[in-house]
Amino acid sequence: MTESIFDGLAPLAARMRPRSLDEIAGQEHILRKGSPLYQLAQPEGEKSYASTTSVILWGPPGTGKTTMAQVIARTSRRKFTELSAVSSGVKDVREAIDRARLDRESFGTSTILFLDEIHRFSKAQQDVLLPAVESGWVVLIAATTENPSFSVISPLLSRSLLLTLNPLSETELITLIHRAVEDSRGLRGKVVVNEEVAAQIAMLSGGDARKALTILEAGAQALLAEGANDQLTLEMVEKSIDRALVRYDANGDQHYDVISAFIKSVRGSDTDAALHYLARMVEAGEDSRFIARRLIILAAEDIGLADPSALTLAVSAAEAVAMIGMPEGRIPLAEATIYLCLAPKSNSAYLAINSAIADVRAGKSGQIPNALRSSNYPGARQASGAGVGYRYPHDDKRSVVEQAYLDGKVAGSVYYEPKELGAEKELGERWSKLRAIIRDFRK
Repeated sequence: MTESIFDGLAPLAARMRPRSLDEIAGQEHILRKGSPLYQLAQPEGEKSYASTTSVILWGPPGTGKTTMAQVIARTSRRKFTELSAVSSGVKDVREAIDRARLDRESFGTSTILFLDEIHRFSKAQQDVLLPAVESGWVVLIAATTENPSFSVISPLLSRSLLLTLNPLSETELITLIHRAVEDSRGLRGKVVVNEEVAAQIAMLSGGDARKALTILEAGAQALLAEGANDQLTLEMVEKSIDRALVRYDANGDQHYDVISAFIKSVRGSDTDAALHYLARMVEAGEDSRFIARRLIILAAEDIGLADPSALTLAVSAAEAVAMIGMPEGRIPLAEATIYLCLAPKSNSAYLAINSAIADVRAGKSGQIPNALRSSNYPGARQASGAGVGYRYPHDDKRSVVEQAYLDGKVAGSVYYEPKELGAEKELGERWSKLRAIIRDFRK
């Protein structure tokens, strides 16, 4: 029977959790000597000037947020209390703070309160932390995958240091993989992983160390179950996972980052890039209606009158997705994405309405000319001259007449400036001729 290195053990990612700052892969920008985190990890009471500043760690999954908190507690010799906003409430937080306050006052022991996924706490729940942080009853280390500017209350942000963690590079992940293969806490050399396989696992992990070790462990389990040899192959890795793992949180920053990259790729006319980001959203289970709405907005804002049919196609794609759902909805979404990428681009309508709104907000409105005012009520013409002098365009064979549609204060305003692209080039030429007739009264 093949010897197992998994029975009764924690997952590989948990077994390989770093025990010191030196073992943490990546994040050198916040772990260098003298940095706030480095100082926070120093033992209290020594000449190392240990910090008591609370910090908020912001970064994607698998970048070491929990690990850093545990290492800092261990090396600083502080008590460590861990809570998750997913499963803990205000009562749990208050109890942890009360214990920490008692330990500090009775025994001089400091406590690190690690609160994972703080963004899941409401603003009112986060308020409970303020007195403890401000008074130093606890050193708060909060972790979040969402932008703290939107998910953490301002008073707590102002009392903490905000540190950003980056996804691990493929080189850093490969180093972790090889370490896990050889380490006595890991696979203990029972499996051989060459550079090609390690690179493939790193690529599939998307900068997530936990995911890399999970894939490695799944491959090793499959290999040892076969018992044929100890060489982990690409085929074995592929068999051990259902599909390429996509690092994407539909409720977190990846949600905003990927849709932003998608929109900018379509705006920039890079079809391949746009399809890549569309695929990432589809594979991650992003709401197809959200994607469709963004395509509608993009068609109006970035393509506009250069190709008016783009908006029609985007709306049709949204309706199709609503009717057929996913996964088939990916096809009309892809069709709309490709069309919008290749369409000529114009943001003239977007700029025009924004410019007009800016004038209105600035008080540059003027009076409505009498000729344009409603005369559909008794005595309108006699009382105020409403409608007097109005020229009906259809009475002219060109269906356009010389007429003042704005009063003197805004009569010279120019909002729509067409681009000489696609269908808008013709519209621009037409508008130039129409404007010359309409505003002939200025001569």
